[in-house]
Amino acid sequence: MPQISCCSTKFSSFGVSEALELNENRSFGGFQEGELMREIRFTDTTFRDGHASLWAEGMRTGMMLAVSKYIEQAGFTAVEVIGASHFKKCIRELKEDPWERIRLVAKSMPNTPLAAMSGSSAPATFGIAPYSIMKLHLDRLAANGVRRVHVMHASNDMGSRIVAAVKFAREAGLEVVVALVFSESPRHTDEYYATKAREALEIGADLVYLKDPGGLLTPERAKTIVPVIMRELKGLPLEFHTHCTTGLGPMTLLAAVEAGVETVHTAIPPLANGSSQPSVFNVTNNLRELGYGISIDEGPLRVASKELYRIAKEENMPIGTPLEYDFSQYIHQVPGGVISNLRHQLRQMGMEQRLGDVLDESVRVRRDLGYPIMVTPYSQFVVSQATINVFSGGRYKVVTDEIIKYALGDYGEEASSGVAPEAREVILSRERAEALSNAEYPEPSLAEVRESFGGGISDDELLLRYAVGGDSDVEAMRKAGPFKNYATDGHPIVSLVKTLAQRGELDQVAIQQPGLSLLLEGKARATNLG
Repeated sequence: MPQISCCSTKFSSFGVSEALELNENRSFGGFQEGELMREIRFTDTTFRDGHASLWAEGMRTGMMLAVSKYIEQAGFTAVEVIGASHFKKCIRELKEDPWERIRLVAKSMPNTPLAAMSGSSAPATFGIAPYSIMKLHLDRLAANGVRRVHVMHASNDMGSRIVAAVKFAREAGLEVVVALVFSESPRHTDEYYATKAREALEIGADLVYLKDPGGLLTPERAKTIVPVIMRELKGLPLEFHTHCTTGLGPMTLLAAVEAGVETVHTAIPPLANGSSQPSVFNVTNNLRELGYGISIDEGPLRVASKELYRIAKEENMPIGTPLEYDFSQYIHQVPGGVISNLRHQLRQMGMEQRLGDVLDESVRVRRDLGYPIMVTPYSQFVVSQATINVFSGGRYKVVTDEIIKYALGDYGEEASSGVAPEAREVILSRERAEALSNAEYPEPSLAEVRESFGGGISDDELLLRYAVGGDSDVEAMRKAGPFKNYATDGHPIVSLVKTLAQRGELDQVAIQQPGLSLLLEGKARATNLG
């Protein structure tokens, strides 16, 4: 295959010669004309990672319900519906009940397995949840309509926390998909991922997926790492999940399929591309051209995409677009969402011009910590410490509690073992480190956790309060009333009428089209004149 050079980084890709070979010989990847091609399956990420990447987890329940029936018709292997961090976002900012979201989406998609992203922190964003809460969270996900769980540890630590998560998920009747989180560093070799694949198999994963949160995997690397992982899985299915942050996501996905992956994760535009997953339409078109079978029907998805574009325009939400190749992403590896938030904070301080300095320091902090994978929560830990180093006048003059706990091993031996000796000495040579080293992490029973929130509340209510640390945010969510309905049932005129009816400055609006004449007067009073 030809080598394509881009920004001094070489990677294998599909070029002109392969296209000609496919056209003339009808063969590719070992298939000959007349042979049964592999059929590629799809997991949809629009409702979870798609809007987490592009809309800061701002997709509302009504938006999902406006398109869920179309997504249901497509035939996805699974549809991601929620993640652990979404609970706090739903309650505090969107003022929506995440449990109601899951139930309603599940009801509207009875034939499609819903998936949740979970881990040792569920249902909170950071910190380590007690085992009683982890188990209850997985139990209630299943009870409310989730049928599959994506389990991830940010360090690929297949120790006690993930073992417990897999056990609890199985007991809840959930299909368990264990993530192997990809990163670029001297530590993260193909052999490293071979070891992690064996460990995932040993702890009882039903499936495994190679998760590339930074979009760092190249087509060339995909063709070496995928066969190594699949060899160790001994027939256990491997799925592939990447992001388009570096501009290589769609090409890397194709390379992963050629290497043997049979299920890929994609999103529906406008919640595809950008820092999200590759577009389902781009991927299906390219796979067909390469001779692969497709397991989904794109027809209903085009309707869903049209509706999502309408909603994005109505709510002034960003549209995911393909990104140019960005080699700097391989240097600092800070996720796009973290960079956006950092830029916003620096702008508020009048220091946006120091963004480059913070990213440069992030490279040094990550190296000091032994190359943690730049995914939540580690990406936030690294960037926060880098920012402090830049603005405090000295490296590690002030150290965050999370960095100290990282070095102490609170986030697992897999994470702390790589901390450079000189950095460990500096980080732990302060009084705060001594105090944190003596800290205990209790494992309260479920009854004790429930009592801490006043007792007498349901399991779902308990988890809502745990996610936000109290009841005031939950009460505010309840008082906000029902969620907004975005559905038009395929009739744009309905959406137009709703929008115009909310425009208080308009006294009268006339809508004319063949067979229909409407007059809006006053506060949304419509009179049929035809």
